[in-house]
Amino acid sequence: MSHIIVLTGSPSARSRTAALSDLIAQRLETAGHIVATVRVRDLPAQALIEADAAHPAIAETVAAIEAADGLVVASPVYKAAYSGVLKTLLDLLPQRALSGKAVLPVITGGTAAHLLAIDYALRPVLVSLGAHHVAKGCFVLDQHITLSPGDGAAALGPESAEQLHAAVDGFAAVLDTRRPLVPAC
Repeated sequence: MSHIIVLTGSPSARSRTAALSDLIAQRLETAGHIVATVRVRDLPAQALIEADAAHPAIAETVAAIEAADGLVVASPVYKAAYSGVLKTLLDLLPQRALSGKAVLPVITGGTAAHLLAIDYALRPVLVSLGAHHVAKGCFVLDQHITLSPGDGAAALGPESAEQLHAAVDGFAAVLDTRRPLVPAC
């Protein structure tokens, strides 16, 4: 059983990315993992903009990320990259904050051309933060995510659901097979 943080970087209150993150969290919980979701948009904006790492909400979030075994990082595409609100939080993480962790990048976008945002924008940042294993990642077209009118829960088209499940299950398998590092005597 691993502790996983699902980090959602959408600035929107009603968000396909956030709803997709909820589906990912549910799947990981069903597989027996302990999951907490952090919606960056809910963190104090002034503390993020001013890079106030000492702010209690920011410090608590950073500590939770550092303590987790794995991280799902989800963002919509903005200007061919991940969202600025996500960038502000990632910039506040210590240089090796993801050391020893497995990370699953997830991007939502309006066109398949945005697929490159995973490998050319998000993955380099995750690697620079010391991620032990960055999974292949998952890109989901916005048009394949339907939000229910009431609660905003996401439903996926069959092809996208299959792709997402494979990515999440592969990420979970990496976490399940990791062994704690034991220092040599």
